[in-house]
Amino acid sequence: MRSHPAHWVALGFGSGLSPIAPGTVGTLWAWLTWGLLSQWLNAAQLGGLLAVSLPIAWWASTVTARHLRTADPSAIVVDEIVAFWAVLWLVLPAGWWAQCVAFALFRFFDAAKPGPVGWADRWLHGARGWRGGFGIVLDDVVAAFCTLLVMALWRTW
Repeated sequence: MRSHPAHWVALGFGSGLSPIAPGTVGTLWAWLTWGLLSQWLNAAQLGGLLAVSLPIAWWASTVTARHLRTADPSAIVVDEIVAFWAVLWLVLPAGWWAQCVAFALFRFFDAAKPGPVGWADRWLHGARGWRGGFGIVLDDVVAAFCTLLVMALWRTW
């Protein structure tokens, strides 16, 4: 992890090194850090952080996957972090239970990869270089979109 700054970012500052469910641990880390960041930043600043984080996640995923010589290592969790930050940015100020529902939905879409999430995962699966890094991030962004869609439908009922 210490051999390159991209590894710190891609591995979620160590959260992706969990031996059990690294994607879930990375998403929990995202939830915790978003809660801390929202204490100091307003919604516009959080949106700016999110906009900057997406290309950084792409870069870090690309570099780390290349160094690990694996197309999509499970230890890379920056994609979960940035995608779940997007979910939280758009659903907050939701209450605790709504955040739990968002967490559960996001983890479902990310792990089970139904419909469009599976398509996004297969589209660049196994790609190397910048296309591979983009593929690592893309399926989680689509999972975030699906989570937000279900949350929006849920809130309208």
